[in-house]
Amino acid sequence: MDLEEHVESTEELYDGVIVKLERQQVRLPNGDTATREIVRHAGAVGILALTADNKMILERQWRAPIAAATLEIPAGKLDSRDADNVEHAVMRELNEEIRYQPGNLKRITGFYSSVGFSDEYMTLFLATDLKPVTTELPRDQGENLELLTVTKDQAKAMIDSGEINDAKTITAIYYWLLQK
Repeated sequence: MDLEEHVESTEELYDGVIVKLERQQVRLPNGDTATREIVRHAGAVGILALTADNKMILERQWRAPIAAATLEIPAGKLDSRDADNVEHAVMRELNEEIRYQPGNLKRITGFYSSVGFSDEYMTLFLATDLKPVTTELPRDQGENLELLTVTKDQAKAMIDSGEINDAKTITAIYYWLLQK
């Protein structure tokens, strides 16, 4: 069965700091037309950062789209400083957000965060053997973080209670729970 849609026209609606928004007119496989609104994103990284005593580092921060504070793993978008190098983005984000550098870094997986409307692709990493940075990079403007560490059991309970409801963080925790 042919599922591919063919783009007939694209209109840029918005070009912002984090996202671009476009509207496409597409031709469906059956010949009908449809409209698609697409959020374009540079891509992102998320990091399961584990301390020497096997606790994960979480950040509590305000998220305007849901008008609430969330608990999340360190994460951030790729930008011009990274030159499309996801490992560089990981090192930069760990420095900016939790002030550590990893001795070991491992790619866990990659995924599209919300394929229904966005092309954002996030690469998830495991960072261990953390050492404090010697030179701190500035945090992003408006980025206010409260850091905390939790055990595997605490992290699982926080998912179960709904205290953690961020997809990348849940993915990272379930990966962690599967490790021996």
